[in-house]
Amino acid sequence: MRKSFKTVATGLDLDSYPMKLWAKAKKYGIWNPADIDFSEDKKHWASLSDLERLFIARIVTQFQAGEEAVTLDLLPLIMAIAKEGKVEEEIYLTSFLWEEAKHMEGFTRIINEIIGEAVFTEAKKDALVPAYQTIFYEVLPETMNTLITDPSPENMARASVTYNMIIEGVLAETGYLAFHQTLSANNIMPGMVDFTAKLKQDESRHIAYGIFLLSRLISENGPSVWEAVQDQMQKMMVLAVAQIQQGDDLYDDNNLPFGVPKGAFVAYAQDQFMKRFARIERAKTQTLVEINAEAMTEA
Repeated sequence: MRKSFKTVATGLDLDSYPMKLWAKAKKYGIWNPADIDFSEDKKHWASLSDLERLFIARIVTQFQAGEEAVTLDLLPLIMAIAKEGKVEEEIYLTSFLWEEAKHMEGFTRIINEIIGEAVFTEAKKDALVPAYQTIFYEVLPETMNTLITDPSPENMARASVTYNMIIEGVLAETGYLAFHQTLSANNIMPGMVDFTAKLKQDESRHIAYGIFLLSRLISENGPSVWEAVQDQMQKMMVLAVAQIQQGDDLYDDNNLPFGVPKGAFVAYAQDQFMKRFARIERAKTQTLVEINAEAMTEA
């Protein structure tokens, strides 16, 4: 039975970091995937080699499946935050889910209007490599759905590590690098470049929230949550590196299409992991006030 409402009893904390993210989501997240202009992309697509098309299609396939997975699997975290009574965080998370759904819509347009059925069918045969399937078919839904029956701080931490730190903070960020090196660096596919820039901006807020959430959980609950974070980060990073390496192995040459050297994406992913890990570790010695203040300076 509910006994009170926070916004009536103490008011909404408009100065909190989640509300800062909410303000950014309202300002920068209001864009429509249906408005992206892919007319030039279709012309550029026709000029690519078969292998270049397949390379891009495989990345899009991974993104599309991943966006569907995170859209479907986010709800248990929102429910857990709601049960905590963290209304400011729940407010922000309403935009989080909406943005994931928009990303899925955008990739659907790319598949339908640019890639086409034949290349997409070919890409689907091997794009979702074994490590990818372990992450998205097993670990993600398992860690998120555990929150329905046991939303302990440790389980919330494992879920956020999986979702925010590894899937978004390592794998998605590495995917953006792949798009940059294949599209922006070659001055092709301006619609896709525009779309992924908007997507990356949305995801940067998601990652920032994940860092805030994990930092809060560590500060509030101490060593047991930090141990859960550390354990899940290490387990998930093994899978993340395996996914990227298995993607590289789909190509016979020393370089990937567009002249990207094999191993470049693995190195970038490992660097992203170390940045995320170091940032979260600071919460071991921080108060909630310090965590909120530091997050605000980084916003």
